[in-house]
Amino acid sequence: MADLEEIIKTRRSIREYSNQKVEDEKVEKILKAGMQAPGSRLGAEPWEFIVVKNKDTLKAIGETCPRVTNSQVAIVLIANIERAFYKKHWQQDMSAAAENMLLEACNLNLGGLWNGVAPTDEKMEKIRELFNLNENIKPFCIISLGYPADGLENKFMDKYDETRIHYEKY
Repeated sequence: MADLEEIIKTRRSIREYSNQKVEDEKVEKILKAGMQAPGSRLGAEPWEFIVVKNKDTLKAIGETCPRVTNSQVAIVLIANIERAFYKKHWQQDMSAAAENMLLEACNLNLGGLWNGVAPTDEKMEKIRELFNLNENIKPFCIISLGYPADGLENKFMDKYDETRIHYEKY
């Protein structure tokens, strides 16, 4: 396992993937990382996941989130509102799960991209229809995954900007 600081610094949004298949074991590790995220309350984490490998389904998702089409696998993050502790803060719990998953993908030498769905009603409705989700299930985002295409990689890019830091007051 790589150093956490190194993973955080090198994770990048990878939008193009090779044709190499992503191993099921790696997908499972990414799902486990998502479920380890902090939630609003222990036992009330709203996340559920739909793993998609079928090229026709990836293409259908691509009509809403175009970057998903060329991935080897996509994970649709959905919130089961019935399990959420704070019914209006489910997106915070989902964000923590998504970031954990992207960091684990980087750790596994995969490329990943956070494709936003919520809070855009039109995108949420299209994903809801595609997967026949009821009203208690809220589509949040789609993480596309794959081995980075030639010339692409997770690599360090210094984004630190001390002018954005404020102490005690703005």
